[in-house]
Amino acid sequence: MKNYYYLLTLLCFITGSVNAQISIEGEVTNTEGDPILGANVLLTEANGTMTNNEGTYRFTNVKIGEYVLKVSFLGFKPQEKKILVKQNKDMKFDFVLTTSSEQLQEVEITGRKEKSYKNNVTFAATKTATAIKDIPQAVSYVTKEVFADQQAYRVNDIVKNISGVNTYSYYDDFTFRGFRSGDTYINGLRVVGLFGPEPLLANIERVEVIKGPASAMFGNSIPGGIMNRVTKKPLTKESKAINFTLGSFNTLRTTADFTGAINEKKTLLYRLNLAYENSDSFRNIQEYKSYVIAPSISFLPTSKTRINFDLVITNFDGKLDRGQPIFGATSGSDIYATPISFAIGATNDYHQSDVVYSTLSLSHQFSDKLSFNASYIKYLFDEDLQEHRTSNQFAIDGSGNSIPTSMGMMVIKRQGQTIADNLSSYFVYKENTGTLEHKIVAGVDYNQQKSPIGNAQSIASGYLLQGGGASSSAADFSNFQLDANGNPIPNVPHFDLQTPTYSIAQFNDYIYDESVTNPTKYFTYGFYVQDQIKWNKFQLLLGGRQEYYNDIENYDQTNEKVTTQHKFLPRVGMVYAATSNINVYGTYTESFQPQGVASLNNPQAGGPFDPVNAFMLETGAKGEFFNKRLSANLALYFIENNNILVNANDTSNPDLLIQRGQEQSKGVELDVNGRILPNLSITANYAYNEAIITESDNASEVGEYKENAPLHQGGIFGKYTFIGGQFKGIGLTLGSNFVGKRNTREATLQLPSYMVVDAGVSYKVDKFNIQCLVNNIGDKTHWVGGYSYTRLYPGKPRNFLLSVGYTF
Repeated sequence: MKNYYYLLTLLCFITGSVNAQISIEGEVTNTEGDPILGANVLLTEANGTMTNNEGTYRFTNVKIGEYVLKVSFLGFKPQEKKILVKQNKDMKFDFVLTTSSEQLQEVEITGRKEKSYKNNVTFAATKTATAIKDIPQAVSYVTKEVFADQQAYRVNDIVKNISGVNTYSYYDDFTFRGFRSGDTYINGLRVVGLFGPEPLLANIERVEVIKGPASAMFGNSIPGGIMNRVTKKPLTKESKAINFTLGSFNTLRTTADFTGAINEKKTLLYRLNLAYENSDSFRNIQEYKSYVIAPSISFLPTSKTRINFDLVITNFDGKLDRGQPIFGATSGSDIYATPISFAIGATNDYHQSDVVYSTLSLSHQFSDKLSFNASYIKYLFDEDLQEHRTSNQFAIDGSGNSIPTSMGMMVIKRQGQTIADNLSSYFVYKENTGTLEHKIVAGVDYNQQKSPIGNAQSIASGYLLQGGGASSSAADFSNFQLDANGNPIPNVPHFDLQTPTYSIAQFNDYIYDESVTNPTKYFTYGFYVQDQIKWNKFQLLLGGRQEYYNDIENYDQTNEKVTTQHKFLPRVGMVYAATSNINVYGTYTESFQPQGVASLNNPQAGGPFDPVNAFMLETGAKGEFFNKRLSANLALYFIENNNILVNANDTSNPDLLIQRGQEQSKGVELDVNGRILPNLSITANYAYNEAIITESDNASEVGEYKENAPLHQGGIFGKYTFIGGQFKGIGLTLGSNFVGKRNTREATLQLPSYMVVDAGVSYKVDKFNIQCLVNNIGDKTHWVGGYSYTRLYPGKPRNFLLSVGYTF
């Protein structure tokens, strides 16, 4: 009996050991002892959790065995511990995470690993990998995670998330702090400003806007800021994702994103982004067909050398939407006179374009102190356009009076190519002099843009002449052919705004003015030096650039002539670490925009003219909160823009120009991005911008707000994900954005203010993610931008997008 008792006791002990309810718990803090909320804790690949408000975590029902306990959090160095669970005893493991300040690249060659609305580093603002909070200038951004949650497909879909940026038209066309956008930048390199198809986001990691004058880094640029699009780069970790989307307006889209290592040593990485779209629009006879093929390769032969190559092939096939016309052209005209779906055109109009660009980047570390960095991009844009569009004026009757219900029309046929090349190269040298830490950048860059031989267009417009031909000149009014009602006969039939019809146009029936576009080219080069000096809690940025802008008249012809304009561009900024998580800053910088060569070299224009130039004073604060999960940037600024070139309106000399006028922009901006809780992400922005004309020969203009520059605008978007219980995996999104009243180019036409609300729900289970988003829930009629009575740009009515994604 005694032996049986011992055997039973032994069996109970063994059974208890096997089925022991062992738990592992601990606390995760930073080096200052503060708990870190939302840190990722992995016991196995399939068993993970997050720390709570007290920074603690807990695993239960852990079996006996060996494990690797891993802890990671954005902005901190990850840690791991090997643990052995060998007896029925609870275990405790604490972690103290240190801030990660390691920057392995000065040129962005390998991809961003974070998966958050928050971005920590920018490369374009200073030519070096610098924390955004350490840059003495406002830098706003939108990450691909926001793209995904808002189901955004084009750049125009996401600018609502950036303070101080407003849509001007349906094209790649915006205002920054009240100033209309100019050139486009990809990976910090200037390319062709398309002013046409909206750029797609399928291969874009993030969109960032460097606010205010950026000429000290990029040369000639507008005073409001520049938009930089950063392409996705390869990751060392294997990842594959596909997504299918359908929605309103017969929208069909699909995207794919594959990345990982090609070899075992992970010295050769790849990424491939693919996208295709076939959809209509809420606008009449408009349609979109497009695709993107974007492979990227990163080669890391040593720890000191990194090389990346991107190739992006994009095709657009649709129509160029010139906007919505409305009745009349006088004060009090009803902006709601025509439906927002109303568009002008013919059924067989088309706009086909191809964009191909490739980027090659190199980063080499000679020593701990010295590195060399270079990037080169070649950008090609091919266009084939055939369209009916408004002539920007209403039809006229036999007395020369406007007919407010009938639109004058014109036809444009255009084929051409534009090519851009941009090379940026610089050295970075790090050195300490006493208690001062220096990061010195010295470099040179070269940019050129040209339109080669072969570009041409044909334009049909105006009214038929009695002796043959056509004219748009009022001086020929008495010679216009007249119809049975005594009204001039148009070369291109007028468009009836009351009873619109869309047909297959006979393009050969029109009379065209044929024109060959002369080859054009401009090139710029600049030399710059910059020093980022750190002392105690202070950081000083001192920079200067000597810029040379060269415009070629009659390019590639025997009478070729080069006109050079140049300017020195300073940049000074100071950052002070007021607390451990808040920096305050101030900056002074300038911008430079050369005058066009046609104006400079036209003796009738009255030149020579000085370049347009501006300066900015800005101050603000940048903070990181909730254990660095959330960033908030506040900026106050003043910009003055001078030497604006306008027509003198001299009847005896229509080419005469005068250089006068001044514009000022001042305001305050706030951007918030990141996570408040581990499962609550948010992006919010607000801007108060007073962009006005302060000097003008036309007294009525003084004090007027600039066009498409609202006084108030802002928005908020958030996503809450359930991480436990029966709703686990369900995500809820809610957002709203508002824009105040805006002036247009017509003194009597103002766009009304608006606010729209979007909401959605998603469900993530295993590797599937299903999303449904409803935009403009209230079906608010609104206009995102506009030129005049003939060209307004309405926003989308209520619409939905439904997508299914799979990650493997």
